[in-house]
Amino acid sequence: MAHEIRRIAVSTGGGDAPGLNAVIRAVVHAANKRGWEVFGIRDGYNGIFLKERYPNGTGIIPLTRERVRGITHLGGTIIGTTNRGNPFKYPMPQPDGTIKETDRADEVIAGFREHGFDALIAIGGDGSLSIANDLAKRGNIRVIGVPKTIDNDLEGTVATFGFDSAVSFATEAIDRLHSTAESHHRVMVVEVMGRTAGWIALHAGVAGTADVILIPEIPYDIAIVAEKINERERAGRHFSIIVVAEGAMPKGGTASVIEKELGKAERFGGLGEKIAAQIQALTNKETRCVVLGHLLRGGSPSAFDRLLSLRFGAAAVRALEEGQSGVVVVLDPPTVRYIPMEQVAHRVRHVPLDCDTIATAKDLGISFGI
Repeated sequence: MAHEIRRIAVSTGGGDAPGLNAVIRAVVHAANKRGWEVFGIRDGYNGIFLKERYPNGTGIIPLTRERVRGITHLGGTIIGTTNRGNPFKYPMPQPDGTIKETDRADEVIAGFREHGFDALIAIGGDGSLSIANDLAKRGNIRVIGVPKTIDNDLEGTVATFGFDSAVSFATEAIDRLHSTAESHHRVMVVEVMGRTAGWIALHAGVAGTADVILIPEIPYDIAIVAEKINERERAGRHFSIIVVAEGAMPKGGTASVIEKELGKAERFGGLGEKIAAQIQALTNKETRCVVLGHLLRGGSPSAFDRLLSLRFGAAAVRALEEGQSGVVVVLDPPTVRYIPMEQVAHRVRHVPLDCDTIATAKDLGISFGI
């Protein structure tokens, strides 16, 4: 209930996304309006159980109206983030030089109690919200989740903030590559983020009038991709644009992984360069690769993402006031509502193969390599 809340903590975990600061600002203003104090946990949960790393022995930041003034339009997060801070599987160096995953979640829960926090607002993607859900169950902590990911791959919400900004930037990049590709009669391969879901590649590829889009949901045949390039060449179109999600994979093959560390998700990458080399060999067309990578995470949030972030932040505070816990605020147009965190944690929302956007792409003549 409202009278049970006095101090709330906010964490941002996983990859950064445009709109994180807007959520933080909305939480602070909405909470202060109710007489509550707000504190930020630095770098995911590191700030609460690795406090020795921070000045004055604490990674907890008081979030006042003054501190969040003028941050709505800023990218990144003022309290920091990490994708290596899962307290349930924290990578700990061993005396023999090896790394072992160690459960340190109880230290997070103890720190939460020590600071007198009454609730946690966890802002993150699938991994971060799964951690928050597990902390809530183990420590009997009141938790409200806010869905964040540029990949737009969380269950239960029509959109996550950060996605619109990422798609807008990717589309602008594809627009710019059209002119140089046509001038030099080249094939341009554009690699975008999308580990297991191809939302960014699909939306930016269609909006940017790509000729080929490769996404994780549709294993591709490189020979069919090459034939699409050759078909355009015969039609007098001497350039092509291929948009590739980093997690796309060939039929019968696997995704391109360049790194795997304990305590961290697999690092995808290198697919764009592989595709470029294969296309050049199969078509004899000069082919270049551009990797947008972390550029998709940076910069100011779009107007859509700013508004969605502010709505999510305010809704998270209202959820606490209403006595909610263990829920995630989600977009269900025209409103924001709450769903159980269990429906989001440990789940990924893939691009439906029968969705209108894929149908539109096919009607426009875009190839998916099948």
